[in-house]
Amino acid sequence: MDVVSAWAPAVGFTLLPPAGRFLGSALTRKQLTVWYESLQKPSWCPPDWAFAPVWGAIYTSMGYGSYLVWKELGGFNKKSVIPLGLYAGQLALNCSWTPIFFRARKMGWGLVILLLVTATATAATVSWYKVNKTAAYLMIPYLAWLTLVSALNYCVWKHNRDKKQSK
Repeated sequence: MDVVSAWAPAVGFTLLPPAGRFLGSALTRKQLTVWYESLQKPSWCPPDWAFAPVWGAIYTSMGYGSYLVWKELGGFNKKSVIPLGLYAGQLALNCSWTPIFFRARKMGWGLVILLLVTATATAATVSWYKVNKTAAYLMIPYLAWLTLVSALNYCVWKHNRDKKQSK
C-alpha cells in the first residue's frame, strides 16, 4: 500500500467535518453580520471571531475520532453501523442548526436541534468508548462546547423572542 492510500482515510475523515462547517459558515456570513449582531446576547457570549477556530478544532478532533472508530471496526460494516451512524446523525443535525437559526431565524427550534445534537453526540461518544477510548475522549471538547452553545442559544432566544424575526 502506498503512502497516499494509507493516509487518505485518516485525512478524509479528519478534514471532511471542518470543510462542511466552513461551507456552512460561508453561507451564513451575511446573516451573522446583519441579524445576529443586532440580537441581545449574554455578557459571557464568546466573541464572534472565536467561533470559527473553536468549531474548526472541534470538528477536526471528532473527525479524527471517527477515523479511529472506522479503522478499529474494520471500515463500514455491521459493527460500525451504530457508532458511525450516531456520529453521522449528530453531524447532520448539527448542520441543520445553521439554516434553522440563521436563515429561518427560528431560535427556539435552533435550541431543540442543539439539544438533539447533544443527545446524539453523547450517545456516539458512549458507543465510541466501547470501541476506542481515545476516539471517545476526542468528543469531550465537543460535548462541552455543545453545552455552552446550547446555553447561549437559549439565552439569545429568551432575550429576543419578542424581537421581530424579519429577514
